[in-house]
Amino acid sequence: MQRLDGGSAVPSPLRGAIVALGNFDGFHLGHQAVVGRAVERARAEGRPAIVATFDPHPRRFFQPDAPPFRLTTLDQRERLFAAAGAAGMLVFHFDATLARLTARQFAEQLVDTAGAAGVVTGEDFTFGKGREGTVAMLAALGAELGFTAETVAPVTLDGETVSSSRIRALLQAGDPRGAALLLTRPFAIAAEVEGGAKLGRQLGYPTANMRVGKYLRPRYGIYAVRGRLADGRVLNGVANLGIRPSFDPPVELLESFFFDFSGDLYGQTVEVELIEYLRPEAKFNSLETLTAQMDLDAAQARTLLSPLP
Repeated sequence: MQRLDGGSAVPSPLRGAIVALGNFDGFHLGHQAVVGRAVERARAEGRPAIVATFDPHPRRFFQPDAPPFRLTTLDQRERLFAAAGAAGMLVFHFDATLARLTARQFAEQLVDTAGAAGVVTGEDFTFGKGREGTVAMLAALGAELGFTAETVAPVTLDGETVSSSRIRALLQAGDPRGAALLLTRPFAIAAEVEGGAKLGRQLGYPTANMRVGKYLRPRYGIYAVRGRLADGRVLNGVANLGIRPSFDPPVELLESFFFDFSGDLYGQTVEVELIEYLRPEAKFNSLETLTAQMDLDAAQARTLLSPLP
């Protein structure tokens, strides 16, 4: 998998690709259908498959003060696209210059920069200044500029369209399992582990502390989690996502305690999957009552994450 800059010409081995085009934040079932179709066509035609995405998300550019909403980082998307069979990830930097491009100019860039032979999008994809470009316009421009354009219908689950906004709503409601059904995997936060005040260590629960950054904020509370370490190990655990109301000053963190693990994770990037929501955050009047509740949370998480007999 090669990560490519949307402002530079794609290397010759990847030119003439079938390009899956969209934001693909979350890479859920609907996104997977679009990329899957592009990969299928590429293989049938003996061409490479490229996934083109935007960073930052256009919403962040047009609404810079919007609360965090991202479901995946570029690094996470790169791994997911590679697993889906893409040979490259083409990243268009969404800035004022890109925002000013007309639909025609953006289509021309797909040809000039990527050498696209075909483009696959979702049916609701729009592009160009003021979102003037529709999928019908993309097909017409493709016929003129020399690439084919194809759309993939929305994917539904339980009678509703699978969408990033639906996934965000489930996570904000404290339903990570519901979100995982649409994502086909647990929602995961990847970040560098930071040093802290070592309060968890004093309570017998040393935690890996991570900033949530630009990710969507799921419902604050206690979660059963799985941590994926840089060396490939997968660890079960329990985590607090929120502001730690029992301690002052309040600091927003994802604090994960991994079962049966001892080691130094400081400075390492860990990916923490939210598996099950256990309870909301709460303020405790003493460290003893807090520790007793943490014991219960850890026991519940162990049970939930244990393999079935």
